[in-house]
Amino acid sequence: MKKPKLKSAAECETMQDVRYEVDRIDELLVDLLAERQSMMDAAARIKQHRNTVRDEARIEDVVAKVLRHANQVGLSPNIAEPVWRLLIEKCIEYEFVRFDENSCD
Repeated sequence: MKKPKLKSAAECETMQDVRYEVDRIDELLVDLLAERQSMMDAAARIKQHRNTVRDEARIEDVVAKVLRHANQVGLSPNIAEPVWRLLIEKCIEYEFVRFDENSCD
């Protein structure tokens, strides 16, 4: 069961308030990351060639889009860019594993 949002950052008055909301947000992030991972499963199933798993142009396109959106919502690029670059690298690693598993089937 998902935790309900109780307070905005401006409404938090104690560290208990902050920690509750951080934990709630982390649960949402895990859900979103699991959904993103499922897209790597789909990509690994759909791609015909292993050498197409890593796509440098797509990586830069994703990072540029993330940075534009981060700017719009007030997320520091010093957080957004390294987090997404690591996320992309881990997703590529995962996709290679899934691609290889699909190729063995």
